[in-house]
Amino acid sequence: MKIADTPLPGVRLVEPRVHRDERGFFLEVFHAGKFAALGLDVAFVQDNHSLSRRGTLRGLHTQTAEPQGKLVRCTEGEIFDVAVDIRRGSPTFGQWFGTVLSAENFRQLWIPPDFAHGFCVLSERAQVEYKCTTLYRPEADLSIAWNDPQIGVDWPIAAPTLSEKDARAPRLAELADRLPRLATGAG
Repeated sequence: MKIADTPLPGVRLVEPRVHRDERGFFLEVFHAGKFAALGLDVAFVQDNHSLSRRGTLRGLHTQTAEPQGKLVRCTEGEIFDVAVDIRRGSPTFGQWFGTVLSAENFRQLWIPPDFAHGFCVLSERAQVEYKCTTLYRPEADLSIAWNDPQIGVDWPIAAPTLSEKDARAPRLAELADRLPRLATGAG
């Protein structure tokens, strides 16, 4: 297993070791000890699973109270997965990182608490599973406009299918008083 840094501090790309033979494949999706040894010492309390059709865009989402760290993977199809640094005072505030996750490449993206997350579906359909470090709290849910020019995510789809919530999500600048602050000593 390899865990690589990305341009956003704390956002990590996980590439598990895949064992293949004539029967198919086997891999460890998560192993607490191995993850901790590679710098990701996390505990998960909730797993989520979604199915979406081509052109669907979900995000950008975060949680204001008890923010969730997420380990995201695509188990069917292909998605473009995005993390956005929304920590006020961070040198990378408003910057994003995106990568393709697919059932073929087995990659996973670690998105730490206090980052926003979103993805769009590139295949006919995609199933996405993610492990979370805290429980979902609907009253703390926060959406940020997927097409906010301040962030400028270069989504690989032009006219996504959105939920009503995501279609009316405010821009980052409108949410300044609700965004987390960079923790002292964090980077």
